[in-house]
Amino acid sequence: MKLEQAQEIANKVKDMLAPHCYRIEIAGSIRRQKPEVKDIEIVAIPKPYDIGLFSSGIALIVNQWPKVKGEFPCKYTQRILPEGIKLDLFFAEEDNWGLIFAIRTGSAEFSHKVLATTWVKKGFRSHFGYLTRGDKIFRFREEKELFRFLDLEYKEPWDRN
Repeated sequence: MKLEQAQEIANKVKDMLAPHCYRIEIAGSIRRQKPEVKDIEIVAIPKPYDIGLFSSGIALIVNQWPKVKGEFPCKYTQRILPEGIKLDLFFAEEDNWGLIFAIRTGSAEFSHKVLATTWVKKGFRSHFGYLTRGDKIFRFREEKELFRFLDLEYKEPWDRN
């Protein structure tokens, strides 16, 4: 799908989900401004919601789209939007937003070969959405905090391909 069409769909989804989120942003290839987009990736910090018979909040919206994987409550769900494109929806928390948003912006190669390789060399590991070393958990509310912590020059999303 062309970038412009994917952006339009992603913005519509973001607008639908935003009232049910503390924070929400488009990530992935759309954020990196790739001319061709295979799926829509969104990272969100959801407000509390209910599931089941009395679903509410973000679950009520997301559960209207056919599920590929990820049942609420979850850290990730993949859905098929009415336009036929896949939505990858990742859930973060305030204290791990920077890490999750950076990883999900990608590219996959950048996330692996630059970010993950650097934190592993420095003795950290990613565990349940946080960087850890031993029992210590490191929190990154913004991407730039993560880059600084790893002694990496911040790269704009379109330079991460």
